[in-house]
Amino acid sequence: MTEITIEMVLKRAEADAQTYGYYLTPDPNLLQGLLEGLKVNEERYGYPSCPCRLASGKFEYDRDIICPCDYRDPDVAEFGACYCRLYVSKDVFEGKKELPTVPERRPLEKQSRAYMATSTSKAETAVGQTTVTVKAAEKEIAETKPKLWYCKQCGYVVFRDEPPYICPICKAKREMFAEIKTRIDFVG
Repeated sequence: MTEITIEMVLKRAEADAQTYGYYLTPDPNLLQGLLEGLKVNEERYGYPSCPCRLASGKFEYDRDIICPCDYRDPDVAEFGACYCRLYVSKDVFEGKKELPTVPERRPLEKQSRAYMATSTSKAETAVGQTTVTVKAAEKEIAETKPKLWYCKQCGYVVFRDEPPYICPICKAKREMFAEIKTRIDFVG
């Protein structure tokens, strides 16, 4: 297995930023901390989950927060930076606009999935209502089934709970995605 280095993480982030017309944060201390967080998360989970959000360690729950996360494009478009502030707009990079504080866009149900997945082992040792609550939450998570979605503009296909906010290929908005029904969906 190849060792993950900060340089590798930086090159990947720079390449992604350049591809999509973004820049990396101009704050060198923030940049270093975020790159270290991405490195640690990739070593820990096997994928570079967002360093500013709680990851569950379960790919299917964290798919939307693998850097660059699903929320980056709408955050940069609206605020000039993503939630972590790793990716920024040209105006922020050039100092024409301050590095903003960006509100969390990730839905609460996805945040709670990560929390429940990370705290399940601790809660298993608890007694009474806490254990029952955790079991109910785990059942709800298990019943969530990913679906096939396609972009009506470019044909991009993705398998997940819900469509991305923005198509990673053509930048079409979420409304341009439609669910693909398969025969398995109709078998009861």
